Amino acid sequence: MNRLEKLEAKSIYILREAYSEFKNLCMLWSIGKDSTVLLWLARKAFFGHVPFPLVHIDTSYKIPEMIEHRNKVAIDWGLDMIYGQNVKALENKETYPDGNITRIQCCKKLKTEALQKTLSGEGNRFRLNHETKKYEIDDNNEPYEGVILGIRSDEEGTRSKERYFSPRDENNNWDLGDQPPEFWDQFNTDFPLGTHVRIHPLLDWTELDIWEYIKKENIPVVSLYFDQGDGTRYRSLGCAPCTSPIKSNAKTVEAIIEELKTGKLSKIAERSGREQDKEDGGGLEELRKDGYM
Repeated sequence: MNRLEKLEAKSIYILREAYSEFKNLCMLWSIGKDSTVLLWLARKAFFGHVPFPLVHIDTSYKIPEMIEHRNKVAIDWGLDMIYGQNVKALENKETYPDGNITRIQCCKKLKTEALQKTLSGEGNRFRLNHETKKYEIDDNNEPYEGVILGIRSDEEGTRSKERYFSPRDENNNWDLGDQPPEFWDQFNTDFPLGTHVRIHPLLDWTELDIWEYIKKENIPVVSLYFDQGDGTRYRSLGCAPCTSPIKSNAKTVEAIIEELKTGKLSKIAERSGREQDKEDGGGLEELRKDGYM
């Protein structure tokens, strides 16, 4: 097998292992390239059907094209689509730039707290009704004990400290010094009662792997990743007030792959357009210890 085939096989194995070991399982879908590849792999792993809910943490500040893409794909692929939201923080304008708080504080409110409460069943969940094609309040408040994420170790420093099966405590807090060893593809899935487990099937993938796999499989991605005619495109997607495009004329997947292969983007960090990273001194470790994605 070539590299992409090996990566695909390992990711599918981890997805199936997670499904067999954890009763209440969900998968986060940020609508970005990585989690979209993960969604595609999940459909492959389970023969076209995703047997667990897709969860999106909607800050209400996402770029409109992202939400349009989410809803279209969810309907076209018949996904059990849920979004979680910190409604109280939005109503009280505990946000950036509407409120008198920093970007990092906004991330804690709209992303970290919303994620924690969505996963625990204590927060506001909204589920797609495929008949009406609208989101309705989700009455199921059962907590998720396992959540699958599309993070890669090469994207950002703290992600390189993760395991494929990475335990958190009952409050979603992450102890970096207490991570299980994972040797020779032997994964620990036996954790104490109350442990919340994050599962990372894409940990070994690179940005180039992701785009080459998107090309190979012809995976639909949101158009924001491509130059729309002004010489800029998004390399990493987030909230509109905190995400900036990079200079690039790449209008196709092939052109993005060429940029990565030739080193044109080598001096530009993948998350360079994410302003909250800069505000936090370039790292997300404290946010991620508290449960951030």
